[in-house]
This record gives sequence, structure tokens and C-alpha cells, in this order.
Amino acid sequence: MEDISKHVGRVCAHLKTLASSNTRILIAIAGPPASGKSTLAKQLQMRLNEKSMSCGLVPMDGFHLDNETLKARGLLSRKGAPETFDVKGFKKLIHKLTTEKEISVPLFDRARDCVIPDAVCIQEHHQYIIIEGNYLFLDEKLWRDLQTYWSLRVFISPSLKVLEQRLIQRWLAHGLDAAAAKERAASNDIPNAERILEQSNLQAVDIAL
Repeated sequence: MEDISKHVGRVCAHLKTLASSNTRILIAIAGPPASGKSTLAKQLQMRLNEKSMSCGLVPMDGFHLDNETLKARGLLSRKGAPETFDVKGFKKLIHKLTTEKEISVPLFDRARDCVIPDAVCIQEHHQYIIIEGNYLFLDEKLWRDLQTYWSLRVFISPSLKVLEQRLIQRWLAHGLDAAAAKERAASNDIPNAERILEQSNLQAVDIAL
């Protein structure tokens, strides 16, 4: 994603327009795989903390279903698709962010291909929480129930050509050869990206990048 500092500044400017409140501000950053969500989320968190706007970060990837569960459901080859996440558990955590002072958050270890429970803690002083993930605006059963929680919605949507190039490079970096990396991107990642672009509720997006 080009000019990350510019995009971070745009989000910060939009946050200033939100009405002041004692409740937490939940910033949802969504988009297809390899769109740049994680980079934007981390840079935004850093910028807000520099401005003394205490900010925590919750990646949706911490709610991947484990591989044994996916195998039992015949979904292991589709890992990363909407149905391979614990949506109910994710929604429960999002709700806790609005009602509880401290919440432990799981993270996904991509190298080990597993979830690490209670990896980080959202603390009482975190007034701003960035939630980052592919399906935050998905207009499908269960996922659409998340929409009421977002204070600010940011959607990133590079072209499918750019996404394909980035996804192939991602799998190459994980040790796959060129043919396997291209197949992995084409068989799962790109269909997921198309689903996100076609089925997300983009009418509700506040900032499109």
C-alpha cells in the first residue's frame, strides 16, 4: 500500500470528527488478504500512541479455528475463508471490549500455523482499539452482526492483480516453490479476496483506500 503515512494521517483526521465519548472507540480496518491491513493497523496504532491517544490492537486472525477442527469439517484446504473462523468467539470478544476494562486477546502465529491464546492484553487505559481483519464488513450471517460495534470503518481494496502478486510473494516467503505459491494463491486466497470485495457492506465504509 503506497504512502502509508498519508493514509494514517487520513484516518487520524477522521477520528477527530467523532463525538467525544467515555466509551472505547473501535476502529475496524478490513480488506482482502495481502491488502495492507496489518501494516496500516500497526502504523496507526503507533501514531495514536505517539499522540497520547492510548491504542490497542486486536487482529481477527487470532480466531482461526484449529487445524484438527478444520480437518474434521473438511475445511483445511479453505483455511482463511469466513467459515474457518470462530465468528461467535470473535463477536464475544468484541462485545467485551465495550463492557470490560481488561481483556486478553489471542494471536495467530503464521510461521507455526496456530493460535496463541491470551497472547496480549487490552488494558483499561486503551481508549482506542483497532480491530483488523478480512471479514469485518462481510454482509453474511453472523458476520453482519459485528457492524453495530464499529466507531470508524476503513476498507482497503487494491486491484486483484496487485493482490495476486503479493499473495504469491507471501507463499514464496513461506518456503513454497513458484508453482505451489501460485496455486495456493489462486485456489484459496483469491476466491476469498473476491468474496470480500463482492459481499462486504461497503455502503457503510467511512474511509476507502
